[in-house]
Amino acid sequence: MPRVKRGIHHVKRRRNILRKAKGYKWGRKSKLKLAKIAVIKAGKYAYRDRRTRKRDFRALWLVRLNAALRPLGLSYSAFMAKVKKNGVALDRKSLAALAEKHPTVFQKIVENIKR
Repeated sequence: MPRVKRGIHHVKRRRNILRKAKGYKWGRKSKLKLAKIAVIKAGKYAYRDRRTRKRDFRALWLVRLNAALRPLGLSYSAFMAKVKKNGVALDRKSLAALAEKHPTVFQKIVENIKR
């Protein structure tokens, strides 16, 4: 059986891992054993937190909407029930953006929904 030399692939794999670990602290940026662990862990966190970010932003929109609705005499849950009943096509993200950046427009939407 012919001899298989793996030097190129070994160097490529090592270089790829160390590139991903660029900017890490201490030996995790330069030592392959530590870098490999750090890169795998970072990948797990990145995968998990891409989903967590969606959850966090939705919670933020709910808090912003509730804070904008309380002075207008509505709670978030009552407002969303009326939104669904009236068939308003705006989602929570856009409603929260309107409440934050254009409060007069948001107030008019709330007035229409209240009726």
